[in-house]
This record gives sequence, C-alpha cells and structure tokens, in this order.
Amino acid sequence: MTESSDAEETEVALKEDDAVEEDTAEEDTVAVEDTSTEETGAEEPSTPDVPTEYLSALDKAESYAETMNMSKAAVSNQLTSDYGEQFSNEAAAYAMENMSFDNWKSNALKSAESYSETMSMSKKGIYDQLTSDSGEKFTSEEAQYAIDTLDVDYNQNALQKAKEYQETMSMSPEAIRDQLSSDYGEKFTPEEANFAVSQLK
Repeated sequence: MTESSDAEETEVALKEDDAVEEDTAEEDTVAVEDTSTEETGAEEPSTPDVPTEYLSALDKAESYAETMNMSKAAVSNQLTSDYGEQFSNEAAAYAMENMSFDNWKSNALKSAESYSETMSMSKKGIYDQLTSDSGEKFTSEEAQYAIDTLDVDYNQNALQKAKEYQETMSMSPEAIRDQLSSDYGEKFTPEEANFAVSQLK
C-alpha cells in the first residue's frame, strides 16, 4: 500500500470519528433542552388573589397587637373606626381572621403593668380599665390573667395616689381616704387606703 492511500484512509477515519462526536453532542443538547422544557412546563401552585386593602389591614392589625399591646376587640375597632384606620368591615374581618398574633393575655398583662407603673392604679381599677368597653376591651379571662400575674405592691400605689391628691389638690387626709376607697374614685381596698393615709406627712 502506498503512503498516499494510507493518508487517505486515515483522513476518512478521522472524519468518521468527528461525525460520531457531533451526533453525540447533538443528542446531549436535545436531552438538555427536553429537561428544560419539562421543568418550565411544571405548573406553579396558585395563590389566592387577596385585595391590597385586605393585606394592608392585616399589616396594621399585627402592628397594633405587637407594638401597642391592644386587645383583639380594640384592634378590630381601630381598623374600622372613622377616627382610626377606616378600613372596610370586610378588610378588617380578613385581618382579624388571618393574624398570626394570638397572645392576647400577654397584651393584657403588659397593659396592666403600664397602668400600675404610670398611673399607680388599684387592682380593681386596673381590672375595670382592662375590661371596659370604653377602655382596653380585653375579655374577663384575659384581664383576670393579668391581675393574677401582676406583681404589684398596691399599698405603695395607694400611697402614691394619696400624695398626688395631697400635693396637687390640697385635700384633707379623710377626703383622700374616701377618694382612694370609693367605687367612683380609685377603688383601693379600705386597708390600702388606711395605709396610704397613715404614711402621709
């Protein structure tokens, strides 16, 4: 066999090898494209079309509950009030049903602590404020939990109130005693009122 024939046979073999490699590469490309098509064609789970107003009401509800320690009823009223957020009743209802916050007893306790620390209120005064429709609107159960958990020296609260009446209103000891223990006043127990008056100078 001549050198020319050998060269030609070698060249033919190389071309055949190149052709096989090209076919293999094309098959690989097709396989990748098929996989991509399958992935793209997969249906994504649909999400409910919730109106923006409803979602805004939900954000507001969560904020009031978490940052202002409000009761569930108070949050709901605030969302729809003409003096509050003015959301529609439907948006407010959606917000209240979908809130992640649900620790209303904790909010009642924090509110009770605030009334004691900043206003030196009596136990009954705090309870009434927590449950009042014109106050915090907590349930009786939530308010009772707060009162039972609250760590307060009500004698000292009564004394602080007595000093305020004496210093700002120049009231007599007996008038202060009556104001402290009155159901229309501070609602301290007679014992707490007596302690407070006995400590006045």
